[in-house]
Amino acid sequence: MLNDPRSHGLWEKTAPPPPKTGPLAGAVTADVVIVGGGYTGLSSALHLAEAGTKVVLLEANEIGFGGAGRNVGLINAGMWVMPDDLPGVLGPVYGERLLDMLGNAPVLVKTLIEKHGIACELEKNGTLHCAVGRDGLKEIEARAEQWGRRGAPVNILDAAETARRVGSSVYAGALLDMRAGTLQPLAYARGLADAAVKAGITIHTGSRVTATERNGDRWMVKTATGSVTADWIIVSTDAYSTGPWEQVRSEQVHLPYFNFATVPLGGNLRISILPNREGVWDTKEILSSFRMDQAGRLVFGSVGALRNTGLSVHKSWAKRSLKKLFPQIGDIEFECEWYGKIGMTEDALPRFHKFAPNVVGFSGYNGRGIAPGTVFGKTLASLILGELAEADLPLPLTDPREPSFRAVKEMWYEAGAQVAHFADARF
Repeated sequence: MLNDPRSHGLWEKTAPPPPKTGPLAGAVTADVVIVGGGYTGLSSALHLAEAGTKVVLLEANEIGFGGAGRNVGLINAGMWVMPDDLPGVLGPVYGERLLDMLGNAPVLVKTLIEKHGIACELEKNGTLHCAVGRDGLKEIEARAEQWGRRGAPVNILDAAETARRVGSSVYAGALLDMRAGTLQPLAYARGLADAAVKAGITIHTGSRVTATERNGDRWMVKTATGSVTADWIIVSTDAYSTGPWEQVRSEQVHLPYFNFATVPLGGNLRISILPNREGVWDTKEILSSFRMDQAGRLVFGSVGALRNTGLSVHKSWAKRSLKKLFPQIGDIEFECEWYGKIGMTEDALPRFHKFAPNVVGFSGYNGRGIAPGTVFGKTLASLILGELAEADLPLPLTDPREPSFRAVKEMWYEAGAQVAHFADARF
């Protein structure tokens, strides 16, 4: 995509091809028009189509172009926010409702993968939230206790068990979450698209929305080469939003995040590093994440953008850090490198917006797009089908609002990550 190997990296290299699509041409009609071909839009489309709804999905670029095709591939439950904090932010009803939905969201992801035979390198052995030092251990212990009170299958591993599972002795412990797992994120998006097409929806890629117009009780959504008239619009463009719903992008601060993928590791290294194939992320403020793909490549990432001086700074840091984490790995070469943008809201929680009558969308996934995007897509389908009332949604209705100093914060995140990675590779 973009003729740029740093946009989607390993995922584009190894994902199965998407279903054949092309730009919208002429005027068409539908029950629902979906704008955006990521997890939320594709999940909505699939669930609507299975209920017999006529759906047209418009994607400005390609399926999985945004965060869906660039993320690490961790199927996490919940959000960054501590479980007990959600009722304080959203109130007891919405807080517990959101926790319940997102806690069970990975189950929906795995169910869809198995139901539709999606080839996306699914691993079901959980994730490890690894503690850096005593403070990190306190953080994961609190998180485990709060999820445990809600019946979640999480537990704390000591340093020795963490070292055995990770293949490194740098961590003070880890929270093992068996709800979670890993997958090939672009392959999952393309698989959802293929399943949705087989269920009867129409996808038009290269079809950026330029305008909308209300005609009586229906909406006309326009592109440069055509239009779709429908009863409902689902906006699922999130952090990469442009055009009529650019306010969705504007309410989020972009946090750049990069990944490097090693060449496939040898047999002994595959046995010693992540032998159970859990996904890993740590408790550092500028966090790191890593996981293994099915070919034995170690995918290692952190905050930062691979452009300008950031490319050399972050690559040097990644190589130093991997040697610190895994001395047995030696001098390793990277096969792929890429980065994208995480959309961060002011309270690190997602949003539900009603932009106009029958124009709805969820956004603001804060680096947790796979499971939330999938379950929120199903939720929007249920809302349109009348299976769910607006009052029963997991989030209250809010208006998009731009955070203060957004541009300054974005520059600081990119520059600050370079400074931190230039200075240090300690754990």
